[in-house]
Amino acid sequence: MHPKNLHRNGYPMDALCQTYPALKPFLVRAKSGNTSIDFTSPQAVKLLNAALLHHYYRLEYWDIPDGYLCPPVPGRADYIHGIADLLKSTSSSAQGGQSQNEKDQSVRGLDIGVGANAIYPIIGVSSYDWSFVGSDVDDVAVKSARAIASKNSVLAHKFQVRKQANRASIFNGVIEANERFTFTMCNPPFHKSAQDALSGTQRKTSNLTRNKKKRSGAKFTDNRDQGFGRRTSKLKDQNASYQGNYANLNFAGQANELWCEGGELAFIQRMVQESVSVKDNVEWFTCLVSKSAHLKPIKTSIDYYGATQCKVVDMGQGSKLSRFVAWTF
Repeated sequence: MHPKNLHRNGYPMDALCQTYPALKPFLVRAKSGNTSIDFTSPQAVKLLNAALLHHYYRLEYWDIPDGYLCPPVPGRADYIHGIADLLKSTSSSAQGGQSQNEKDQSVRGLDIGVGANAIYPIIGVSSYDWSFVGSDVDDVAVKSARAIASKNSVLAHKFQVRKQANRASIFNGVIEANERFTFTMCNPPFHKSAQDALSGTQRKTSNLTRNKKKRSGAKFTDNRDQGFGRRTSKLKDQNASYQGNYANLNFAGQANELWCEGGELAFIQRMVQESVSVKDNVEWFTCLVSKSAHLKPIKTSIDYYGATQCKVVDMGQGSKLSRFVAWTF
């Protein structure tokens, strides 16, 4: 993890329970002897997030509606710290080697797809004193993010939420004519379809269950393929079927959070194309890229639309490798 990531040494469960007692009933003893939680339990994962945000980021209130994405906080923090490094390096170059302060109130970010959880603005405001606008197409997510913004003093006057009325647009309709942002950020929909999302979610859940069984010494039977076949045969409405089958799984997620037509690559290429129309409003555009194979076509698109710089920032959490791409005009 990033050296400044507050979670790089794991979860201090005892300390978390002291500051957020609601987590305590969900603690379990791992095979290693360490205290942990059952990561197959959506309620346990949600309470762990609430405890982390309360303990490290001074939140007084955090909640999300059932079925909405409950993201792992450490990886989200890495993206924020990576953007801070990007801004620091480019600011230092522009100022002849004089780097900006660790916290900079003049930095303003736009989180595309802020979600019901509002994780990125929370970490960015608390860690760097940045201000944020978050946008989303989902009415319930917008309402939830606004509640988080209004019920936490640390976010007061620092975080605003806007509804994106046009699902076909990313920046247009959110960024106002004379508005300036230091950066934009986005965790794009990963999958190409509801079926793809169902399959991926089931694989992850199956792996979590397998690991849990191994730790307990119980035998694990993988019925993933049979279950998936029964479910997908009934997909009359992909959105409704996705929500009905998987809204209660550990990290959850609504359809618009997890899939779009063409998947991640198509979404990011559309983002690059649309960034041209707001290039005078934004210093740096950034977006997470989950598949390294997508980097080459994304770079080709960025070059095609005339960006003056393109950077890829690698990140890693344990055995998982990720990165974000950044471009500027």
